[in-house]
Amino acid sequence: MTGSLLGVRPHPGRPPVLDAGPGGDAAGWTERHGDALRDLLDDHGVVLVRGLGLRTVADVAGVAARLGTGSYVEREAIAARTLLSDGVYSATPWPARQPMCAHHELSYVLDTPATLLFACLRAPETGGATPLVDTSRVAADLPPALVDRVEREGWILTRSYGDDIGASWEQAFGTADRDAVERYCRANAIGTVWTPDGGLRTRQRRHGVLMHPVTGQRVWFNQIAFLSEFAMDPEVREFLLEMHGPDGLPFSTRFGDGSPVPEAVVDEINAAHDRHAVREPWQDGDLLVVDNLRFAHGRDPYTGDRHVVVAMTDGVAVPAFEGAR
Repeated sequence: MTGSLLGVRPHPGRPPVLDAGPGGDAAGWTERHGDALRDLLDDHGVVLVRGLGLRTVADVAGVAARLGTGSYVEREAIAARTLLSDGVYSATPWPARQPMCAHHELSYVLDTPATLLFACLRAPETGGATPLVDTSRVAADLPPALVDRVEREGWILTRSYGDDIGASWEQAFGTADRDAVERYCRANAIGTVWTPDGGLRTRQRRHGVLMHPVTGQRVWFNQIAFLSEFAMDPEVREFLLEMHGPDGLPFSTRFGDGSPVPEAVVDEINAAHDRHAVREPWQDGDLLVVDNLRFAHGRDPYTGDRHVVVAMTDGVAVPAFEGAR
């Protein structure tokens, strides 16, 4: 490990920040220091690299190609976003005035990205930080009975693909071929129901607590609060319930035994994430490297023109519950 990397230390309320020195050769810097950066990621779970001078999507793609073990193709997206380059996506569409609560990326997918690379090509005028939460701390903070239940039973995600909100089933699965969608869902323990109007409803049961493969810590790895109906804007939720009923919501979550997750529990989970969140204001050219299995991420409200892109790498298999569909 180089001397510059040895100086990285966490700061209270902030993720570890690494000064990469004068910018201008992000790909070359990653080529030289990639192994040491991966070691830091194993140690800390998240590292913000400052000074790389990332300016374009091509810059980000070059860094991702050198740092990860292979680009990750997103499937089952909740919100449609744009593939900008090989493995590099636009940020999830989300109103600037609304906070995005902390969550793990694609925790409901059996082949989930292990590493996320967020790159700031343009920092907002105010706000817009990416809160980061060590969910081993969340697992230790939440009521033991709740954590034990989710570890034992898992959690259930139900989705109704339509035109009202989020990605269509064609966008989520990357195809307009129903047979291809059916094959994917069978292979990934997802139950499917096609509706008379051409829509799709799915149901999948997933693990909600994992043992981290590197640290051995128990981590709260799920989106049971983030994809809850109570995470929606109340007015939007009421409109969708009136139009489609509870079975037609774009997404909803339950405990693994099928019981509803009360709003008070969703609030409790989000509050635990808030207590352990750290953040660093974005600067142009920053690179944020995140262990997706250990750290959840969100987004603060902001003003101005925020341009943050994400590359997902290092796909890792997460086991499904037997007979989960």
